[in-house]
Amino acid sequence: MGVRRATMTPSFELLPGAPGSPVILHVPHSARAIPAEARAGIVLDDPALERELDHITDAHTAELAEAAARSAGVTPWRFVNRLSRLVVDPERFPDEREEMLAVGMGAVYTRTTHREPLRPADADPRPLIDRYFRPYARAMTDAVADRLAATGRAVIVDVHSYPTAALPYELHGEGPRPPVCLGTDSFHTPPALLRAAREAFAPCGETGLDSPFAGTYVPLRFHGTDARVGALMVEIRRDTYMTEPGGPAGPGLGRLAAALATLVDAVTGPDTAGPEAVTGPAG
Repeated sequence: MGVRRATMTPSFELLPGAPGSPVILHVPHSARAIPAEARAGIVLDDPALERELDHITDAHTAELAEAAARSAGVTPWRFVNRLSRLVVDPERFPDEREEMLAVGMGAVYTRTTHREPLRPADADPRPLIDRYFRPYARAMTDAVADRLAATGRAVIVDVHSYPTAALPYELHGEGPRPPVCLGTDSFHTPPALLRAAREAFAPCGETGLDSPFAGTYVPLRFHGTDARVGALMVEIRRDTYMTEPGGPAGPGLGRLAAALATLVDAVTGPDTAGPEAVTGPAG
């Protein structure tokens, strides 16, 4: 797929769904595009950067979300990152709260998936955070607020993938690696939402819980305080739908898109998000 030089690529895109849909499919790690200003701070040569993108990108997840949205009975909204997570990772904390700082992978990465230098250790992350991270966070917050105003609730389904074999950067890579891992939040993932996900993805193989990646993404304005916001992370093991690392999608993508559409239809109903029930740590 190669390294994409992004010049005019927008940082992110909100793709409208049905006015009455509470669902936002969030796709933060699917892109490979890197603006010239961000590329200038990366110490890898082009071939090494391409290999790193193969490992770190959640390839084809934007296409997966798009296919699911087309198939769903009520079209969900989609919030898609159009730049590589090597520019900024919108799901990390931008400060010392982020546990992935231990391996050089906070909001602005300084290390690769194999713990090799990506940027100088003393690189200043603030310009990238100001230009890309904060506008993304504000826009995602606004998207959730809009769904709350329109429907009285919001359901964020975070769409990710992960490699079959653990990579050196993973802090919790020793646990199970099922075909589908469901990441949860104790406040924002109500039992009905988790049950709907298990049922929807049952045709795709075993579903596991919070391993190898745990948690889910909720904008900080709502995190831990607004139970009208439901959230679930869907992590799909890459060998179930693509050639690793960074290769083409296979027939499994269609099966997974159908399962995701089933989940969207289930959570669009009135009984799967609510007070019974982060940014989180997606891989």
